[in-house]
Amino acid sequence: MNKVRKVPLRKCVGCQEMKPKRELVRVVHTPEGDVRVDPTYKQNGRGAYLCPHPSCLQTAQKRRSLERVLKTSIPDEVYQTLADKMREVADGA
Repeated sequence: MNKVRKVPLRKCVGCQEMKPKRELVRVVHTPEGDVRVDPTYKQNGRGAYLCPHPSCLQTAQKRRSLERVLKTSIPDEVYQTLADKMREVADGA
């Protein structure tokens, strides 16, 4: 008898919906202090998950929920970079 693997779920910090981990984009605050997209889901650091939709990123930016989860302040340039990279990840998926 084959065992059915449990699919890990994560909550999007933008829309607050639980979704399978691999459907979300991981944003990581590295020990060096960088905030970036983690396409491997394995980088060291504090992670937060977002749907690959620009609306979720805008909601997270407006509510400052991404800053709260990552426990750091995030400049506007980083949000723009995240939006560009999220578009790349969404197009590649």
